[in-house]
Amino acid sequence: MSEIIRSIVLGIVQGLTEFLPVSSSGHLELAKYFLGDTSMAEQSLLMTVTLHVATALSTIVVFRKDIASVFKGLFAFKWNPETEFSAKIVLSMIPAAVVGLLFEKQIEELFTRNILLVAAMLAVTGVLLLFAHRAKDTGKPVSYLNALLIGIAQAIAITPGISRSGATISTSVLLGIDRGEAARFSFLMVVPLILGKLAKDIMDGEYGQTENFTAIAVGFIFAFLTGLFACRLMIRLVKGSKLIYFSIYCFVVAIAAGAYILSLG
Repeated sequence: MSEIIRSIVLGIVQGLTEFLPVSSSGHLELAKYFLGDTSMAEQSLLMTVTLHVATALSTIVVFRKDIASVFKGLFAFKWNPETEFSAKIVLSMIPAAVVGLLFEKQIEELFTRNILLVAAMLAVTGVLLLFAHRAKDTGKPVSYLNALLIGIAQAIAITPGISRSGATISTSVLLGIDRGEAARFSFLMVVPLILGKLAKDIMDGEYGQTENFTAIAVGFIFAFLTGLFACRLMIRLVKGSKLIYFSIYCFVVAIAAGAYILSLG
């Protein structure tokens, strides 16, 4: 399989699974394994980060009115609902930022096509979604404590196989937060982290050389386009309380991937 076609597949996988609660990082590791991607951890992480930036951009497009409203409120230079929302977003970012800075090398080593780890974490995602499906929606707004707890869930979801959107939305729903607000908060809270990670790596010279810029660009485009579709779809599904289907899917993929790897040994 050519590198361009591989990038297209990875882009589509990332775009669909970033927003659907089935772990984009876990599916990327599975895709890389079965596509025969033998790149080193640093190179593999470059593609992963690039595809995450693409879906972050699609989030910005889908929630452009919300983001514009937040900026409008911030530039009013007074405490208002938009300022409060921004403060909660910043608070939610702290756990993942701390984990990312303190354990950067250890995190990179997780992205080496460890399929048994991915399978186990997909099963964890399935459990989270199952509990969230059964939780009652009390329609509560996001509090500061909620924002911190959701942020901790996002930090844990750095592990490939644990869905970031699944972990954050499930945590939100289990806390009784309105499902629509849970999806909105979950998708918006990750954008600053992804862009911050990209900026840090560029300044550190991590991505100074790329063997195939075209392949990276193609993956970015396909991740962005499929991300637009999946983001809008996920908002409707969360509001419709249909998380059980994704729970079942995660269990099936976890069992299939785990059984396949164990059969090889």
